Amino acid sequence: MKPVLFLLISFPLLGALILALIGRLLSRRAVETIACTAVAAAFTLALTAFLLSGQKAHSLGLCQWFAAGSFQVGIDLYYDSLAAVMALMVTFVSGIVHLYSVAYMRREDGYTRYFCFLNLFVFAMLVIVTSGNLVFLYLGWETVGLCSYALIGYWYEKPGAANAGAKAFVVTRLGDVAFGIAIALLWISLGHLSVSGINDGAASLSSRAAGIIGFLLLLAAIGKSAQLPLAIWLPDAMAGPTPVSALIHAATMVTAGVYLLMRFFPIIQGSPLVMAVIALVGVITVCFGAFAALVQKDIKRILAYSTISQVGYMFLAVGAGDLAGSLFHLISHAFFKSLLFLAAGCVIQALHEEQDIFRMGGLRQKMPHLFWLFLAGTASLGAFPLTAGFFSKDRILLAVFLQPQVVYKVFWAIATMAAVITPLYAFRMLFIVFFGQPHASKPVSQASIPGLMTRVLWPLAVLSVVAGFLNLPVNWAGNAWLAHYLATVPGALMELHASPKMESAMQLGSALITIIMVIFAWIYYGVRIQTNECGEATFQKKWHDLFLNGFYLDRLYQTRITAPYLKAAGFLWHKVDAGWVDAGLDKSARSVMDLGEKLRHWATGRISQYVSMMVVGFTLILCGLTVAWWYLQI
Repeated sequence: MKPVLFLLISFPLLGALILALIGRLLSRRAVETIACTAVAAAFTLALTAFLLSGQKAHSLGLCQWFAAGSFQVGIDLYYDSLAAVMALMVTFVSGIVHLYSVAYMRREDGYTRYFCFLNLFVFAMLVIVTSGNLVFLYLGWETVGLCSYALIGYWYEKPGAANAGAKAFVVTRLGDVAFGIAIALLWISLGHLSVSGINDGAASLSSRAAGIIGFLLLLAAIGKSAQLPLAIWLPDAMAGPTPVSALIHAATMVTAGVYLLMRFFPIIQGSPLVMAVIALVGVITVCFGAFAALVQKDIKRILAYSTISQVGYMFLAVGAGDLAGSLFHLISHAFFKSLLFLAAGCVIQALHEEQDIFRMGGLRQKMPHLFWLFLAGTASLGAFPLTAGFFSKDRILLAVFLQPQVVYKVFWAIATMAAVITPLYAFRMLFIVFFGQPHASKPVSQASIPGLMTRVLWPLAVLSVVAGFLNLPVNWAGNAWLAHYLATVPGALMELHASPKMESAMQLGSALITIIMVIFAWIYYGVRIQTNECGEATFQKKWHDLFLNGFYLDRLYQTRITAPYLKAAGFLWHKVDAGWVDAGLDKSARSVMDLGEKLRHWATGRISQYVSMMVVGFTLILCGLTVAWWYLQI
């Protein structure tokens, strides 16, 4: 296992190093081949490790990184069932995105920089997934932030992209600071930072210590996974290339926060308050993202707010203690959301970089193959019966409902309401884009889309539909394979204690509601499509604007945090620094110069003047001594 795991994280890093050092000397085809081969090799090794390990946990020390007294940090790996599933998902989706990017980035000049950071990002995600200690994990954690900043701002000559990259970097740093403090507290409390040791020693932590560390881990997860109140960076991050949105901001990086909570769940489990807060953050974010996605016009922003909402379900599952449900939805979401982003990229390029869904329309006849791909992703996002999203979402709702505390019943009701909205905004997007009236000013250039961009999406489409069989519930004649596979993960709940009748009733109700909402969406956005502004004018403007602007959360930060900070910074700059400090130093310098100018007249070089000054000085000294002697005599 040691060579396999070492090579698993080494191949993407090696690809990034080669492209960084000599990439400019290589042809485009060579750069693309190196990048894709590195990720393909990583996927092969992830699959090999999955087959070899079974359900066993492996702790491997590769080498010592650094030491400071008793504080020693090594390049350590920890591989268990949770890491196995995550590594497979990360490398598989990354491989699809790399292949897609070969065609998508065909007209871009900075392809070496793009693929270098893409390879480096895969390495960083694998470090997060397989790290055996928190310092090494933190290295991967910060590196994915760096890669996200670089790839969001890939078109750095565009102010919007550059600002979006900086915004993502700054906002996620808030969570990273909390993570750093949590690492320090764990070292103080337990005396070591190994992943397995922390989970084994979590029971020895006091409830207060577990609560503080749990809250810090939650803040770290909120920042990286774009949950409230730090969700403002993800919609703006859509300024980057679409494959970046699919990989970083739908399938992998935004789920790193969820993975962190699952990895250290024994600590979180030690504080019921932290569990409830995680569930609260998740359920509020679920509704926030769903309502915001309901009225967006930019196809990528619809998917961005949808991502925020769906990751909220994963947080809700962790708060309900169902790690299997959270990971199940994480996997199904990775498939259908990356599929939707990449399919949206095909639409955008076919319409000459148009992203407004009301300037699209009529693509079902012009791009039928893309319609079926988009339909598969939309159906899974909307939790249409028998799709992966249907089984994973219902697993979470059932786990929340089964919690004995009354507050979780409230969470279940709110999450169910958001689940009703999800198929509405998902199929709204599908019907407008593919069934709406074609926009006269946006002719479809299907011939400009390379076949590779659509062919690589079919595996994602198939998995978006059939991935539900990974954890098919017992009442569907399944054996909940994923839940049983995670049974050895600390804190993982293997099965839900629900009667088959209750589970079937909830699934039937969910299926009926989803079908009804799809029919409603078809009537409202399909049959009634007569203009490109179908149905939007009837929505009350104040609610429409509220949802369109993401509940004005960004404006709230601008007015309550950014503006006062800029005002204070301006005052400190102009008044304090320039007006007082600099002015005082300048005045002092001028005074010294004036004094020097006056003393300069005494340095003439004439002996007679110097003798006179010596006589005057000697006289003053004698006078001083005489006065002092007189006072001493008294």
